Amino acid sequence: MFLSCFENKLDKKGRVSVPATFRSHLNSMGYNGFISYPSFSNPALEACSQDRIEKLSNTIDSLNPFDEKRDFFATSVLSESENLQFDTEGRVSFSNKLLKHANIKSNILFVGQGKTFQIWEPENFEKFKAVARKKAFQNRSNLKWENKQKGESS
Repeated sequence: MFLSCFENKLDKKGRVSVPATFRSHLNSMGYNGFISYPSFSNPALEACSQDRIEKLSNTIDSLNPFDEKRDFFATSVLSESENLQFDTEGRVSFSNKLLKHANIKSNILFVGQGKTFQIWEPENFEKFKAVARKKAFQNRSNLKWENKQKGESS
């Protein structure tokens, strides 16, 4: 899983070191990089494994091929996605388009989200986190524990 937050600095060539725990998790799944695309709802980037973007693509493909919503999702996610590969030192290079969407100029914050992660400009994330904590507290009753594991009998 992708957990915690890690802040790193962009170098002069626009590269950033990906946190070792994130690289290790991706490598354990057989990937030498990740997919990134602009978030719909925040000035941030979404990031995931190739497997995860394929699942998202399959979900988009399951929509009616003549429904404009299908085109909206395909255009907003798949056409905007970039495959970022680790170099020999565990760094990736973000395009100016992605950096601009997230308002990133020098420091990058990698934010674990479980099966995915996000990439933020650190100050913007701190503002978002304050709102998210308040809303999570207000909606805490929506989280429910399952009594049994899948496939487990009583």
